[in-house]
Amino acid sequence: MPNRCSFKKPFRCHRLLVNIVLLMLFTLTLSGALLAQSRPVKGVVRSSANGSPMEGVNVRVKSGQQGTTTDADGSFSLAATATDILVFSYVGYKSQEVLVGNQTTINVSLEGSSSSLSDVVVIGYGTVKKKDLTGSVGSVNVSDMAKAPVASFAEALAGRVAGVQVSATDGQPGAGINITIRGPGSLTQNTTPLYVIDGIPVENPDPATLNTEEIESMTILKDASSTAIYGSRAANGVILIQTKRGRTGRPVVSFSTQVGNQMKPKKMELMSVAEFIQYQKELNPTLASTQAFFADGKTVESYNGEKGLDLQDYLFQTGNTQKYDLSLRGGTDQTRYSVSGDYFNQVGTIINTGLKRYSGRVTLDQVISPKFNTGVTFNYSNVNQSGQIISQGQVAQNNPTSFVLTSAWMYRPISPFGRNDLLNDPADAVANTSSDARINPYISQKNQYNYNKTSLVEANAYIGYNITPELSFKTVAGVRLNRLSTESFYNSNTAQASPFNINNQNGIFGYIRNYTTNNFTNSNSFTYKKTFNKVHSVTGLALFEVSKQRYMADGYGGRLLPNENLGINGLEEGVPFAGISSTSDNTLVSYATRWDYSYKSKYLLTATFRADGSSKFINNKWGYFPSLAAAWNMHTEKFWQSIASVISTSKLRIGYGTTGNNRIGDFAAYPSLTYDNVTNGYALNNTAGVGGAFISNVGNPDLKWETIRTLDLGYEMGLFNNRFSVEIDLYRRITSDLLLTAPLPPTTGFGSAVKNVGELRNDGLEITLNSTNISTKDFRWQTSFNISFNKNQITALNEGQTNISSITPYVSQYGQPLYIAEVGRPAGMMVGYIWEGNYQYDDFDSPSPGVYILKPNLSGNGAVRNTIQPGDIKYRDLNGDGTMTTADITIIGRGQPLHIGGLSNNFSYKGFDLGIFLQWSYGNNVYNANRLLLEGNSNGYANINQFKSYVNRWTPDNPTNANYRTRGQGPIGYHSSRVVEDGSFLRLKTVYLGYNVPLKLTKRAYMSALSIFASAQNLATWTKYSGLDPEVSVRSTVTTGTNGGVLTPGYDYSSYPKAPVFTIGIKGSF
Repeated sequence: MPNRCSFKKPFRCHRLLVNIVLLMLFTLTLSGALLAQSRPVKGVVRSSANGSPMEGVNVRVKSGQQGTTTDADGSFSLAATATDILVFSYVGYKSQEVLVGNQTTINVSLEGSSSSLSDVVVIGYGTVKKKDLTGSVGSVNVSDMAKAPVASFAEALAGRVAGVQVSATDGQPGAGINITIRGPGSLTQNTTPLYVIDGIPVENPDPATLNTEEIESMTILKDASSTAIYGSRAANGVILIQTKRGRTGRPVVSFSTQVGNQMKPKKMELMSVAEFIQYQKELNPTLASTQAFFADGKTVESYNGEKGLDLQDYLFQTGNTQKYDLSLRGGTDQTRYSVSGDYFNQVGTIINTGLKRYSGRVTLDQVISPKFNTGVTFNYSNVNQSGQIISQGQVAQNNPTSFVLTSAWMYRPISPFGRNDLLNDPADAVANTSSDARINPYISQKNQYNYNKTSLVEANAYIGYNITPELSFKTVAGVRLNRLSTESFYNSNTAQASPFNINNQNGIFGYIRNYTTNNFTNSNSFTYKKTFNKVHSVTGLALFEVSKQRYMADGYGGRLLPNENLGINGLEEGVPFAGISSTSDNTLVSYATRWDYSYKSKYLLTATFRADGSSKFINNKWGYFPSLAAAWNMHTEKFWQSIASVISTSKLRIGYGTTGNNRIGDFAAYPSLTYDNVTNGYALNNTAGVGGAFISNVGNPDLKWETIRTLDLGYEMGLFNNRFSVEIDLYRRITSDLLLTAPLPPTTGFGSAVKNVGELRNDGLEITLNSTNISTKDFRWQTSFNISFNKNQITALNEGQTNISSITPYVSQYGQPLYIAEVGRPAGMMVGYIWEGNYQYDDFDSPSPGVYILKPNLSGNGAVRNTIQPGDIKYRDLNGDGTMTTADITIIGRGQPLHIGGLSNNFSYKGFDLGIFLQWSYGNNVYNANRLLLEGNSNGYANINQFKSYVNRWTPDNPTNANYRTRGQGPIGYHSSRVVEDGSFLRLKTVYLGYNVPLKLTKRAYMSALSIFASAQNLATWTKYSGLDPEVSVRSTVTTGTNGGVLTPGYDYSSYPKAPVFTIGIKGSF
């Protein structure tokens, strides 16, 4: 019988129990061994937003050393045990943990982080977790920015980050871009931010030399807490750019091809042939060229319906854009590499203008040992901008009829003489005078030979050494060689060298200029990181840095060239002229330290100090720039837990510090000795003067840095597990010791010198909102919004000085200042007379028919009183003295906007992506100087056409106030509010539509990813501005010693129009 267990046989029961226990122990031991045995685990990681594979996702075993990253098709493979937990993490996405168990294939979908910024933020000389950040830092959504079909990141940056104002000179390919962070920090010095590219500080780089596809991340440092580590070069903010490098994984070849067209610009509507002839009849009725229109009994009505010449039809064209990118990236845990290149070609919408770029980049990162790592980067870029600068005069800046577009608009649509071929003749000889070079702008533009060629070579390397687990050392060295070569040649068909240009003394001429800037930078830093008692975290940085910059310029020209067929190659045959040769350099030595303290990531403190020594100064070579910031993560407090489900993040931060602006000439503090053998010299013993040397600048040994003190108060809040976030910043920036020209006593022998005088203040508010509106398996909708308000005010100038006035070149009679920087007001305010329409019949006494005398109680317009007639322009008499004087000049416009901002919406549905980005500027004015010439003929030029709007001018049958009568402009040279317009605009900046081809289809083509896309730029603009484009400021180019961007903003004259761009493309990887 079988053994049975019972209370009567306890021993038999005991033996059975022992056998059972032994069997259980054996089973557990066997299963534990099986569980502990590692096995291959593979899978694919995809984005939950659109299901596309994710490359570069970190996959690691929790509490272990094993790890890997996903390749281009999102695949991974590593060894793990059944008890292991795999952690999947990627910047900008929520981390996810998965227990391996009995799975051999694990597929994961990562959900994007609902916060708008990455978990890790790049700052000066390091990185920091977003939650531990104490300063005001803006992160650019680089993937969104790269979707814009433009030549450089600067063109796509406007409206994407709060507090960052980006304004283009105009729409010409390669035109200057002004970037201002939190308002202008200087009046006369450069206000562009400092760029730090892969750890190397760079001043005034050309954004077109950097391919947007090469940018991995872009961070903008805005307050003193974050910028003080860069000291004397950080007064205008800092833009940190990290370029793409190699990644661990198999080699991945990526490509992108993009082609498209830029629409022909909209035309300014001009007078018809009949309207033009009627205007000539009123303007110059006795002129032979006017009377010829009425030969054989013709009348104005005889020309109704006749098509005239409009040179816009020949100057404007459909532009096109091509862009090709190719890269190879990959590597192992020890070695990572990247090789990439791009080609960009833009044919402009005005004939004979364009931009080309070739660039290549190579990076290599090597882990030599657990303690040593190193890396190198080499970059080459060649940018070639071609064509006449449309907003610059072909003959002279103060000759308004020599600009390309204005001369096309004013060109006669018809000639009464059959021998004239207005389209093909090199000039309108009938209209040509010494003050009005009426050269055919179409012929001239076709023959322009103008090239600005930039060649950039960069190389940098780093070595890192982990001294201890807490202490590391890094040295970075870089060289940057930038050469700008300009070539210009003017043959007899160009406005500059035309025989019809009566003032041309150079004949056929040309010149070559070379501007070379060499930079060397070496920074050495120690970084210390330590956590005490698991709650006190300390991070310290000690830095020594040295940089040297050398600037060289050389060039020559040839005039009166005998053979124009040789072009630029025949310069040596002419008379030498316009030779230049100069060299300048400066050196900067810096010491800096920064310490961050964190208690449980709840209470945060950052202290920074930097000392800079510069060769630009004499008695004040060293500047010291401290900052202090603190932050409180309120959501980590116990009392917050009750509302944590609603308000998931809440941070309050405050910071104060100083930075400097050293953007002055290398020898501005030193006296200058100039040799002149032409104009200035010495006469001895009653002989003719001979050339000699003289002191041209008295110098000022006490010059020092412009200093900016910044106070920033910020608040960050996240709602509903950070699906909605808001960031608000209030700031005050005070610039003291402004570098301004101050008068000197006559006894010195000099009229003025540069001194540290004056003060400027910027107060502002920035608001950034980010939200994930909908997030499901198939559909995702995200919104980002930012708006910035900045109030700029000049609080002090030189002792006894109340304002700085600026004259913009238009024509010599317009010698009154148009812009003023006045104490108590913002910089860049427009000044002039207030326009009040036109004088009407009721304003005059008429003692006899056709005789009109202005009533005694009415003020004149500045002209001789008895010459004022009905229909003449009328201004407001502010002081009541009966006429227009300088006392009646007042503020008529503002160049700076009241607020700027941007709104983006990104949608994804399965494999489709749609992005819509809007940008705006509100409250700024534009001085539309085109209307001076073409809506009233300010100087009374003969044989000139006008805008269509001038058809509605004052006549006895049309007593309007819209436009004054023919020759009713009053005194020539008066700026007034008549041509000041609202420059506010809302622009549909970028639209992007893409489709990600399913992975199962791309694999058939041996591809890991493939997408097809279409994008558009400047698709639509809503504005009240009557010109071609409201985003214009053609007198704002920043040069050494002047700052038109601050003093003369919002000036429009013959500006290159911005036109919509449409492109299609394909990108993928193998």
